[in-house]
Amino acid sequence: MQKNKFGFWSIVLLGINAIIGSGIFLLPNKAYALAGSFSLVVILFDALLAMSLALCFAEASGRFQRNGGPYIYARAAFGNFVGFEVGFMKAAISIIAWAAMANGFATALTAVVPAMKDPFYKDLVIIALMGSLGLINILGVQLSKVINNIVTVGKLLPLVLFIAIGIFYMNGANFTPLLPSGETAADFSFGAAALLIFYAFTGFEAIAEAAEDMDDPKRNIPRAIVMVMLLVSAFYFLIMMVSIGVLGPDLAETKTPIATAAAVFLGTGGGLLVTAGTLVSIGGINLASSFLTPRVIVAIADDHMLPPIFSRYNRFHTPYVAILFATVVGILIALSGSFTTLAAISVVSRFAQYVPTCLAILVLRRRDPEHPSTLPVPFGPLIPVIAVLVSLWLLVQADLHKILFGLGGLLIAVPFYFLMRKQYLQR
Repeated sequence: MQKNKFGFWSIVLLGINAIIGSGIFLLPNKAYALAGSFSLVVILFDALLAMSLALCFAEASGRFQRNGGPYIYARAAFGNFVGFEVGFMKAAISIIAWAAMANGFATALTAVVPAMKDPFYKDLVIIALMGSLGLINILGVQLSKVINNIVTVGKLLPLVLFIAIGIFYMNGANFTPLLPSGETAADFSFGAAALLIFYAFTGFEAIAEAAEDMDDPKRNIPRAIVMVMLLVSAFYFLIMMVSIGVLGPDLAETKTPIATAAAVFLGTGGGLLVTAGTLVSIGGINLASSFLTPRVIVAIADDHMLPPIFSRYNRFHTPYVAILFATVVGILIALSGSFTTLAAISVVSRFAQYVPTCLAILVLRRRDPEHPSTLPVPFGPLIPVIAVLVSLWLLVQADLHKILFGLGGLLIAVPFYFLMRKQYLQR
């Protein structure tokens, strides 16, 4: 194994870092307000959906060793046009999601440093954060790997402490009634709650985007995806359970649910520890995004569907042009300050990656049965088909405005495809 590549456990930590961000620190209060204690059941539902999707990604990744993730799978199964559509959406949303999280980091920092509420200082934080992460990635994979591992462990320690101690301070009475006060089963929107909570599970699809920077990717990536989803699902369920058990109805009223709950049984110091963990967590997901996003751009350029300049590497063997492009565009988007809108668009648009990947493994199984994946999904077509149907059902739970903005990139990509096809594919 080359020292500058991600090994199995580094891939696992990268995956956890790519998923656990601000969502888990901000999720419990919103989920409880919408679904009450029944949010625990909704989390299990979303965990099963995320795991079924992750299994499809695991099988698909077990067939390829290239960067690109969903783009590579869609192109192999359905051709250049569908592949470009998925790749364009993946690259665009990766940049937008990174921009949103950088904006979120600057916003979260205002809770600790009130002076950062000044727009000028907030913009400086965004530029400094994204610029420094871009530089770290240009300087090599080894540096990114070391920092990612440290940051991921740092973000998990407060959560482990929160669960391990908080579980002894739960009040069983806080879990009743099952639904929010005043709501009946007829009033409760399971779909709306599931769509909200599913946001916290997104990001697992990013693990395979940098396959070329990972050791034995066809073997390690599928196993890592499954491991990551099991660990994240367990974390989310236990964190939600402790939050409800400690705060009860008060959970819906706080904007910092985990920090508030931690302060109950750990005192002010515990609340500050979780607040620090929030900043480390959001900073960590920025790091993961800065590493993974440029690799999608490179994968598309390698297939001559973007200008070849994006495929250039420096002496540290990093795609410096793609990194610079993603960083500059990301900074410009982040400075727009539209975190909430960008986050909402991001979760809807991800289904443009999930559904094609699930369908792709069905096509690839039939087309190339002699070369199966290193980790095939069990039960034949059952899990991919269920994953597609549930994904489509969950997608229609969003309002039309979010669907149009979230999937509108598919239409925007069409002229770009034919432009690139004329200039590069036909050479």
